[in-house]
Amino acid sequence: MKRPFVTGLLGLVLVACATSSLPPIRDANVRLEEDEQRMWARVEQEQKKFDASGALYRDAELDAYLTGVARKLQPPAVLQVIPFRVAVVKNPWLNAFAMPNGALYIHSGLLARLDNEAQLAAVLGHEMVHVTHRHGIRDFRSAQNKTAFLATMNVTFGGVPVLGGIADLVGAFGTTAAITGYARDQEREADSEGLDLMVRAGYDPAETLKAFEEMKKELDEQKIKEPFFYSSHPRLQERIESFESSMRTTYRDRQGGARNADVFLKKTQRAVVENAQLDLKAGRFRTAQWGAEKAIAIRPNDPKAYYILGEVLRQKAGDGDMQKAGQHYQKAIALDPAYPDPYKGVGLIQLKRGEACQAKKSLQSYLALAPTASDRAYIDGYIRQCPR
Repeated sequence: MKRPFVTGLLGLVLVACATSSLPPIRDANVRLEEDEQRMWARVEQEQKKFDASGALYRDAELDAYLTGVARKLQPPAVLQVIPFRVAVVKNPWLNAFAMPNGALYIHSGLLARLDNEAQLAAVLGHEMVHVTHRHGIRDFRSAQNKTAFLATMNVTFGGVPVLGGIADLVGAFGTTAAITGYARDQEREADSEGLDLMVRAGYDPAETLKAFEEMKKELDEQKIKEPFFYSSHPRLQERIESFESSMRTTYRDRQGGARNADVFLKKTQRAVVENAQLDLKAGRFRTAQWGAEKAIAIRPNDPKAYYILGEVLRQKAGDGDMQKAGQHYQKAIALDPAYPDPYKGVGLIQLKRGEACQAKKSLQSYLALAPTASDRAYIDGYIRQCPR
């Protein structure tokens, strides 16, 4: 069963001796070369596994909106060859990446940091250039040592079985794109061409610079170290300088353009809340609080956002935090009396104050609304602390 895959993989290696220079895909007349076709086939298999892995944030309306923005950036002829579509990855770190077949992924952490559609277009435009300019196959062809390259992907030959999904060559390309980015000249090309795409679509190029300056500011202020290309301090600084140069030269006479902030914020609000929850789970309290506050600014009656604010303060447990946390929980309950989690938050605060019997009522309300809660045994133990 492994032989067809190994044969195809060897074919990729042999054809990789061909030139790494390929014209960008700008119309429907471009044909994928043989090794590209094999790469796309492997990418599609990896994409299906990834999409079914539970890693994606499922919101069909949001996906359709994001994909619609992406498709504004390309002419119909390109879309005939590359069916771009966008999905959100449930991950609070700053990142976005593209598979060679046009599947674009943006982390909820990066999406939550953006303020408008123009900034989104800048991110998507950059990733789309990696696809249209065929950076994936060019990178593979230009690898100096194919044996060493394949070894890093845990591929073995000579009859030794391929080691699970780790050995999937195209999955390795996706991982490379997601974590380290492409070669520096390719990233610069993606920045330049991506900026041109968003400008041609009518967006304000100045928003690109604002977005990356804010990312860098946050990383600097919070001394955050993240493992992805978008959150690499040196790369961020280089991109900021590149965008500044473009604004002074190529786009010096370009004033304004579409931002579409209102529709962007409305479409992404639920993802912002979910990302704040991810930040909370990761112990990134400051970022979680910022996300919840942003979500409330967009939609003031969101009970989950108030609950997250309460959780941030309860878990931080600083001076005055418990009282404020209780207020946020009560606000969440007032907005949605059937939402279980705030009752648990209230009960845990009451326990901390030594109010075991008051806590019992709150925790019983939580379990009544969430009878199959995964922490039921844990909560029952607290309830038993009240003797009556």
